[in-house]
Amino acid sequence: MQHAKNLPTYLSITEAAEVMSVSTKTIRRRISDGSIPAYQCGSRHIMIRLDDLEASLRRIPTVGW
Repeated sequence: MQHAKNLPTYLSITEAAEVMSVSTKTIRRRISDGSIPAYQCGSRHIMIRLDDLEASLRRIPTVGW
């Protein structure tokens, strides 16, 4: 019996923007500033690992209300 490997999920810039509820321009800026790692596949396709996208989120400290 073979065990299924958990392969990383890759998203396009458009898909990443949709997941994060931001514009593609914001995703491209975050890639440029290094806060979201991206990978080039072929000459034009830029892909982002879902794990890296989730890791780029910052937790906001709670405020006592």
